[in-house]
Amino acid sequence: MSVHSFQAITPANQVQSLETYAGKVLIIANTASECGLTPQYGELQKLYDEYKDRGLTILAFPCNQFGGQEPGTSEQAEEFCKLNYGVKFPVFAKVEVNGPETTPLFQYLKQKQPGDQPEGEIQWNFTKFVVDRSGAPVARFEPKESPESMRSVIEGLL
Repeated sequence: MSVHSFQAITPANQVQSLETYAGKVLIIANTASECGLTPQYGELQKLYDEYKDRGLTILAFPCNQFGGQEPGTSEQAEEFCKLNYGVKFPVFAKVEVNGPETTPLFQYLKQKQPGDQPEGEIQWNFTKFVVDRSGAPVARFEPKESPESMRSVIEGLL
């Protein structure tokens, strides 16, 4: 099993296989538009711009589980990212990352990279998972760790 075994839903409610990203290094993050960490969208876009031609893709999954900081629709979240941070990487439909309705992708990510939280629970918005080209989660960066702090891991995988 790998990240490529899962599917995601686009804001337009289309199912997309993550197999589409086979052969790419991925950063997968739970995100929010009204969070103190929201400027990380800009930092993620900077990494994407720098490394996309070498095989990096970023997948954002808006989530409203932390302080109600993603209150709008999936379409509004996607539009917000594009307008305010120039995001060009995929932004998927809203998901749950903790609790009984956790999307299977995040169940898998938390199992493979539990961090220091009980049962791998995600603490807050902008938890970032780095996935290698074969689809294996290889690192986890907690919300307050900046996207820039992932640079050496990303370069090592590219």
